[in-house]
Amino acid sequence: MKSVIRIRMSAHDAHYGGGLVDGARMLALFGDVATELLIKNDGDEGLFKAYDMIEFLAPVYAGDFIEAKGEIVNTGNTSRKMVFEAYKVIVPRPDISDSACDLLDEPILVARASGTCVVPKDKQRK
Repeated sequence: MKSVIRIRMSAHDAHYGGGLVDGARMLALFGDVATELLIKNDGDEGLFKAYDMIEFLAPVYAGDFIEAKGEIVNTGNTSRKMVFEAYKVIVPRPDISDSACDLLDEPILVARASGTCVVPKDKQRK
């Protein structure tokens, strides 16, 4: 089972100079993807227990469009092992105009992670 969300990073998401977005924002997106996966799989939001791997691979800036993907790769009685990737798919082009953007020919992998979520037995509806 897979899930994908796409969101534009805003000036509000920028945490550092130059409009750089902090890596925690990618983790928040992965959390949203995990929630959707658990709802699809179990009919419940579940709980994120732990990340066991996180890598930040490229910078993300305000104005970038990020596509976060995830999938459940292993299902236990209550645990759901998941993997996530976040890609930069659209970038702003302020050198052309205030509203110009480019769709990237090749999305840029900006972050990846894996972790475990749990859905208690009494909350599972599927």
